[in-house]
Amino acid sequence: MTEAVFFYCFAALAVAGAVLTVTMRNAVHCAISLIASLGGVAGLYLMLHAEFLFAVQIVLYIGGIMVLFLFVIMLVNLEAAARERQFHRGWLGGVLCAAGTGAVLVWMWLRGVDSLRLPPSVQPTPREGGNVESLAMVLFRDYLVPFELASLLLLVAIVGGVMMAKKRI
Repeated sequence: MTEAVFFYCFAALAVAGAVLTVTMRNAVHCAISLIASLGGVAGLYLMLHAEFLFAVQIVLYIGGIMVLFLFVIMLVNLEAAARERQFHRGWLGGVLCAAGTGAVLVWMWLRGVDSLRLPPSVQPTPREGGNVESLAMVLFRDYLVPFELASLLLLVAIVGGVMMAKKRI
């Protein structure tokens, strides 16, 4: 019973933080609500007995990435960005994507809750080496190519961010 209560609390924290992230106008408040959302996801990782992912979520994302986001928010001139044109030609694509997502959600709602039930799963027993070893085995054995593609994508994003920042300085 208490496990279900904790699950719903962490899930509500993650969803509420995500909703506040996309609806707040102040960028600092958005970053703080994103921290709350990431904290809810970290709690869900802890409930899944994925202690390593919990620690990585707390230390890396909440501790590192969000501090970086807050520094960027503080250093960027938000007043000049607010005076620029807020909407561009891509609004039609956004409206079409939102309508498609809404149609899928309505279709799933009309099908009923019973069609969304998942088969019962077996509780995984942690291996003796812990979940870090099993995560590494799956990541580097079964998903090596997607892992390397993600690392290349992050490298391109970092280089692009540095190049864009250099042009402004």
